[in-house]
Amino acid sequence: MAEKGTRLVIVESPAKARTVGRILGRGFTVKASIGHVRDLLKSQLAVDIENNFKPTYRVPKEKQAVVRELRQAVKEAEEVYLATDPDREGEAIAWHLTEVADIPASKLRRVVFHEITEPAIREAFAHPRGIDMQLVHAQQARRILDRLVGYKLSPLLWEKVRGRLSAGRVQSVALRLIVEREREIQAFVPEEYWTIAVELSKLDDERAFRARLVRYLGAEPDLKNEEQVRPLVAELEDALYVVVSVKKGERRRRPAAPFTTSTMQQEASRRLGFTARRTMAVAQQLYEGLPLGEEGSVGLITYMRTDSTNVSPLAQEEARRFIAQAYGEHLLPPEPPVYKTRARIAQEAHEAIRPTSVFRTPESVKPYLDRDQYRLYELIWKRFIASQMAPAILDTMTVEIVAVPRALIADGEIPLEALENPRYLFRATGSAIRFPGFLVVYEEAREEDVKPEEEEEGGGLLPPLEPNERLRLWRVLPEQHFTQPPPRYTEASLIKTLEELGIGRPSTYAPILSTLFQRGYVERVDKRLVPTPLGITVTDLLVQHFPDIMDVNFTARMEEDLDRIAAGEEDWVEVLRRFYGPFEQRLQEALARIQKVSLDHEVLDEQCPECGAPLQIRYGRFGKFVGCTRFPECRYTRPFFNKLGVPCPQCGGELLEKKSKRGRTFYGCSNWPTCNFTTWKRPLTARCPHCGGLLVQDDRENARCLKCEAVVPLAELELEEAGEGA
Repeated sequence: MAEKGTRLVIVESPAKARTVGRILGRGFTVKASIGHVRDLLKSQLAVDIENNFKPTYRVPKEKQAVVRELRQAVKEAEEVYLATDPDREGEAIAWHLTEVADIPASKLRRVVFHEITEPAIREAFAHPRGIDMQLVHAQQARRILDRLVGYKLSPLLWEKVRGRLSAGRVQSVALRLIVEREREIQAFVPEEYWTIAVELSKLDDERAFRARLVRYLGAEPDLKNEEQVRPLVAELEDALYVVVSVKKGERRRRPAAPFTTSTMQQEASRRLGFTARRTMAVAQQLYEGLPLGEEGSVGLITYMRTDSTNVSPLAQEEARRFIAQAYGEHLLPPEPPVYKTRARIAQEAHEAIRPTSVFRTPESVKPYLDRDQYRLYELIWKRFIASQMAPAILDTMTVEIVAVPRALIADGEIPLEALENPRYLFRATGSAIRFPGFLVVYEEAREEDVKPEEEEEGGGLLPPLEPNERLRLWRVLPEQHFTQPPPRYTEASLIKTLEELGIGRPSTYAPILSTLFQRGYVERVDKRLVPTPLGITVTDLLVQHFPDIMDVNFTARMEEDLDRIAAGEEDWVEVLRRFYGPFEQRLQEALARIQKVSLDHEVLDEQCPECGAPLQIRYGRFGKFVGCTRFPECRYTRPFFNKLGVPCPQCGGELLEKKSKRGRTFYGCSNWPTCNFTTWKRPLTARCPHCGGLLVQDDRENARCLKCEAVVPLAELELEEAGEGA
């Protein structure tokens, strides 16, 4: 109970309540709503389409005790501060609290802060405001849009495809991107092509460098097969090599901006192997506060749902002081850097994700954090510190070299024409770091789909070369290649694409991906997203009959409409009305035209142990399972597991990929429950080079031994493909 006359503060979570309560101290009672206190009725559409899309909200049973307690606390309090999160969702929760807890306008104070620190909270409580109904309307419009699409399309899928499926305004467009990428891959026809490089050195130096052929007969080389390449190689092996130009320069490499939600999810995926859902769960813990010994519960990062790269002047000033002390003033830029937000329309005036204090270094808080918390905090801390440091400066060198065939040389003299209009022109590039700048702290991980040869820098700096200098040829290196199809999406690259297209918002990416896996629409194969036959079937049906809903540009425009509602530039009811009329018409047409879809199931080379009929792979609400082809006459089923081709370190059985009740992937022994070995990390086929123990994939670049805890770079291991399904 709140004491009579006290000031009541309501936040969403107990962890946040502990941290805020410690900062505010006596005179304040801090309580948690445990998330949303009411929502649309689940048992029905709960939207009155004829009455301006009026929603029907209800307090769920599990929240009724919480609401009763809050209502009583409100009666006894002198002032009520709603300190929910600083975004549309948080504003909506605050509004719902005023409704269900009967908070009088005379008591109501809305406070907003982007970090849970004493200065930020004191400032927020010194300047309370009312509920921002424009933000509430934007959130309510999104909620109703998603309800209309989900509750109207999902029953259609149940009737025409299979039960327990779902469609979503953003979810289905994300699935379409994955399906279309898969079709591009399947339709791709590789084409052969060849490149030619040479290894050269100065005449008086045996240290070789590599140059590649960039012009042949005045045009870009177009070498299709070995027959074309062979005579060129023969000519190049007997040619003279002469430097024709040397260009030296410098290049400044700026640090990456501090994290937004999507860039944090992408980098955590690439560096730490985290899913988007895992990243957001850990970031929530860091934001809401963790106990740091005598210091008590402390919020370690700013709000983690943001598409802004803004940084407060106070945070920049603190970062500059830290950098000067820890790394030296020479690593500070003259002025604090300013970063442009990349999202099409950045939501409310948030900050980027950063540490609440850079003086709280990762090493200083490591004893109080679990492994995931520490690794994500370290990533956020390093990214922010690097973003406030000076650019790196690289010395660059580009050398152009002509290969002159012997047949063109008379009396040892190379004709001027052979140099000015060369038959073969090679180019070598190199770079070296002159000033490391931000690189002393952090370097952004290379994107999964960027090949090393596509990166900007060459190798180390080339040897000192001068125009007209002759070089020694060590060898000619012809190489066969084949054009590659576009890569399948990873979670990181899909999030990046959704953000670039303006689809969804920071808070939606993790739940969208989780839903695609839970519905059996997508599988993760070697960290890549692969659509299942069910996902392809559902996508094709929706694209054919609901082209607007499945259109990328249409979905992006809807996001912009929601942003305009938040800015007070659009009426939320009018936005819903414009959407619903055409949508309802399409829905009625589809119900009349769509025939029942028959899903093909993969038949296994295995017989049912109960009736002898072939077994097949089927899809249920929890993903794949093995069932009998004579269903429903024969109801034999068993779980489907991917075999890893790795023996169990405890009993020698086979390790299998499994799913927890919450849909999270883990790995366990085929002899369970006799053997209880499990691990969350993917076991690898290679063994530990130090002790022979089982290696698991620790992150994008490293493996870790479960026996001796040694960390081994993946590049040093020879890994085999995973086994078949079981």
